[in-house]
Amino acid sequence: MVKQITYRRVYEETSPADGRRVLVDRVWPRGMRKEEAHLDEWLRDVAPSSDLRKWYAHEPSRFTEFRRRYLSELRDAGHRQAAERLRDIAAHDRLTLLTATRDVDHSQAAVLAEWLAKKH
Repeated sequence: MVKQITYRRVYEETSPADGRRVLVDRVWPRGMRKEEAHLDEWLRDVAPSSDLRKWYAHEPSRFTEFRRRYLSELRDAGHRQAAERLRDIAAHDRLTLLTATRDVDHSQAAVLAEWLAKKH
């Protein structure tokens, strides 16, 4: 059974409705202390590769291609274990995917939320 999967910025205030809070960025959010993040996990290995992240540069016009490349990366050995961990969390708990990205609807968190919803 799929539980609720949401995504938002890590800088936003926590909510009791968040469920499990998982950071899905490869690098730690700028200016945030670890104790302020209130994370359950940081799965940096599920984030896009550094090369893909740099190519994308959060340009909305590149989002469709970013999404395609990122979904492909999720199947590779470097991402597989972290992706499986997210699937397991999503199957058993409410899940909030967190990112430092300003435009969360054009982020890996949005892609992951959609991907996880389709996988269950």
